[in-house]
Amino acid sequence: MAGDPFGKFGNAQNKSALLGKVLRIDVDRNERGPLYHIPPDNPFVGDPAARPEVYAFGVRNMWRCSFDRGDPASGAGRGRLFCGDVGQNKFEEVDLVERGRNYGWRAREGFECYDRKLCANTSLDDVLPIFAYPHKLGKSVTGGYVYRGCEYPNLNGLYIFGDFMSGRLMSLRENLGTGQWRYSEICMGRGQTCAFPGLINNYYPHVISFAEDEAGELYFMSTGVPSATVARGVVYKMIDPSRRAPPGKCQIQPAHVRLRSRLVPFVPKEKFIRRTESTPRPEDREHPAAHSARAHHQGSPPQSPHGRSACAHPAACTAHGAAWTAAGRRAAAGTAGHRRPRALQRRRASGAAGGPEPRPRARGGVRGRTLGHRVRRRLGHQGRHRRVPPAGLRVRGAGRQARRVRRGPRAAHPAGRRALRGQRAQPAGVRPRRPRLAQLRPPGGRRRRV
Repeated sequence: MAGDPFGKFGNAQNKSALLGKVLRIDVDRNERGPLYHIPPDNPFVGDPAARPEVYAFGVRNMWRCSFDRGDPASGAGRGRLFCGDVGQNKFEEVDLVERGRNYGWRAREGFECYDRKLCANTSLDDVLPIFAYPHKLGKSVTGGYVYRGCEYPNLNGLYIFGDFMSGRLMSLRENLGTGQWRYSEICMGRGQTCAFPGLINNYYPHVISFAEDEAGELYFMSTGVPSATVARGVVYKMIDPSRRAPPGKCQIQPAHVRLRSRLVPFVPKEKFIRRTESTPRPEDREHPAAHSARAHHQGSPPQSPHGRSACAHPAACTAHGAAWTAAGRRAAAGTAGHRRPRALQRRRASGAAGGPEPRPRARGGVRGRTLGHRVRRRLGHQGRHRRVPPAGLRVRGAGRQARRVRRGPRAAHPAGRRALRGQRAQPAGVRPRRPRLAQLRPPGGRRRRV
């Protein structure tokens, strides 16, 4: 809870609570028994009023701690623990955590007093942070690392950290003579790119965490949304373009990683499905009659311009040239996936027997002129293979504005049935009779032509 209002001094100052503390535990050799052990050199192991896990207390909300590797040449600074502690309302701070020390929360926030009554208590013996900055520069500190890599010598000994809300990348360098830490902002670019309040360069501003690799090179991860649970982010590597190590100097031998469990082989759950060519070439999709016309002789199957067989299905190559019959065309059109033209669908193939093609039958099964043919003449549709209105539909009106409607109760009238009897088949050789347009008179209705 904000302000740590629990008890007289808050949880951070209560050593019997684990909240507001830096804990130190031993998680090795825990295959049996408790999940962790207490290191024997913890500062409050023998204190009955304190929890033995406590290493330091008086902190608020530390976000990211790291250990210093020490100077590669002298080893100075090795083992120091740096932590970024998120403040309450005014300040963010960076602490150099030491064994058994009190870091002042809730009495202090940064260098200023937060609880004035508790701040006046001289028995706290609290430790001030090595650096604190106001909320004008940022509102949520993200602890970083001390650079101990080899590739960029100018960064050696520089503690690099950032701010989650403002996106600032900052650094601290220790003055070995006075023990003070000097602040500087990390600039990427030229000119006034680091001038307040502008952001630094164009990386994702919300710095979530820092990391280092085995060679000591630094990285940081940030996102474009101010949330620690966002599903997307970018990892950047810290470099110094002004000075790099000589070629061949930084030789790192990766250490062998020890495993505490056996390796689990990776077995994919999904099977790889090999797909064939998805879309055939345009010349492979032509009608079989076009292939037969291009065939060199009657006994060779049609070939595509690319030299391979152009038949999409084996059944399409069994008959070609003059051997294409009506059944063969229907089989090839159905099996090869070709859609036959509507005119071919309504015609009967002449085949080898030859002979004139009969006129297409009307919907009612009558050759020659039928009621549907008469209707087409009235509507101005003279196309030979236009679709004939079905028997269940009738045409109203005339001209281009004609529309087809469903037959209603008038179909049950005897006069309506007499009008449909004109579609009966005529004997062979007899000119079909032109049906008379009946005048329908429904019960209680007016006459209307059909």
